[in-house]
Amino acid sequence: MGDTHRQAAELTGVTAMFPSNEILHGDCTRVLKQLPDAFVDLIVTDPPYGVRYQDRLGRTVANDDDPNRILGAFTDLYRVLKPNSVCISFYGWGLVDDFFRAWRRAGFKPVGHIVWVKDYASRERFLRYRHESAYLLAKGQPSLPSRPLDDIQTWLYSGNTDHPTQKAVRILTPLIETFSQSGQLVLDPFAGSGSTLVAAQITGRRYLGIELDQKYCALMRERLAFVST
Repeated sequence: MGDTHRQAAELTGVTAMFPSNEILHGDCTRVLKQLPDAFVDLIVTDPPYGVRYQDRLGRTVANDDDPNRILGAFTDLYRVLKPNSVCISFYGWGLVDDFFRAWRRAGFKPVGHIVWVKDYASRERFLRYRHESAYLLAKGQPSLPSRPLDDIQTWLYSGNTDHPTQKAVRILTPLIETFSQSGQLVLDPFAGSGSTLVAAQITGRRYLGIELDQKYCALMRERLAFVST
């Protein structure tokens, strides 16, 4: 095992060079640099949008004040992703130029856009905000899915009980089932409350999550233990 991989194992308690079914505590912009090349089959993530979000309970999201703090992670996300695979990333529409620059700089090519339609408005300003969206980003030339998803989906509200921007597991499972195979490894570098990891486990995939906040790491382990029983 090389020095980089040995350091990753010491940092996370992972003994294998290719960790899976693990939650790694730390800043993903640093943790990712200690992970090997081309070992992840699918990335599904909801990074901070750089909008200083605060929910009705006053909860905030770490590193949400400056997109430059997190967008550099996509360079390493491209590196750890296997060739001819995809990354699905939610994003903040107000900073879409920043996200696109980071994605293209990393090497990703946008190949699709998914919009989830809400039956309620999460906010009102010039418009009533009734959608969430994500880009489908390709590394290389991924195979086309046998049953492509519609690019318009119905939003399911999670209740945000565990995290201020928590995604419902049921909106993530179709993404994982469409763009990965059973037993493959799904990575979420901004894992939050762990919905991506739960969706991966439910669908028979392996998972790897990275999360900056220790309390959410503990929460994810509780959620995943419940799923596995």
